[in-house]
Amino acid sequence: MIPAILLTSSRVMRKLWTLSLLLAATCGAAPPEAVTGRVEVTDGDSFEIGATRIRLNAVDAPEGRQTCVRNGMIWQCGDAAAAKLRSLVAGREVVCTRQDTDSYGRLVAVCRSGSTDLGAEMVSAGLALAYRQYGNDYVAEENAARAARRGLWAGEFTPPWEYRRSQRGGSTDPRSQQSNPPAPPRPTAAPVPAQSAKCSIKGNINREGERIYHVPGSPSYDETRIDPSNGERWFCSEVDARAAGWRAPHGR
Repeated sequence: MIPAILLTSSRVMRKLWTLSLLLAATCGAAPPEAVTGRVEVTDGDSFEIGATRIRLNAVDAPEGRQTCVRNGMIWQCGDAAAAKLRSLVAGREVVCTRQDTDSYGRLVAVCRSGSTDLGAEMVSAGLALAYRQYGNDYVAEENAARAARRGLWAGEFTPPWEYRRSQRGGSTDPRSQQSNPPAPPRPTAAPVPAQSAKCSIKGNINREGERIYHVPGSPSYDETRIDPSNGERWFCSEVDARAAGWRAPHGR
């Protein structure tokens, strides 16, 4: 007969072993399959929901500092892409369904705001490209945007994956190995207007990084100094300034 104390000890050891397995499984748990919540946008294809970083699946948007060319003028296409994504998620609950996890630890996901597929909307607006290496989900939307010359397709741009590679001196980026159709023409060096009687609007960048334009006769016009080396510039019209991503001063 086996002593009762040994039986009790054996049961305790089995329970402890089971508990240790459960703890190990919890520590190595896979990322959540779905995340829901309000969004804080990082750029045109990525954002955060709480502490979870998320990248939209099968799309690639211009980087935050990336510029493109439209109507012979440089415009902040990276800022425009981020602004478009913010408009799609502002004040709304977003549901993201995980497809993968990238090398940066972000969830790669298909995300929807109500019935709106955020990736599809960004590509349809011409402010993101179908990222074919990771799926053909949005090729039809890209073809439609290209045909209608929406967003990036209204001018010249460098595909985001090529832009990242150029910024990193040709180093390998896990998102840059792309087999898309031939890229659109690369941006030529569009001339930035110099100060003249016709181009007298000052495009200033303040300490917070906000781009603000000042027209002649406005309160801050005379005291504003333009430093082209800091990205500041002159504009020939308010339309050009707004198209390039500058805004009028508050309260104007």
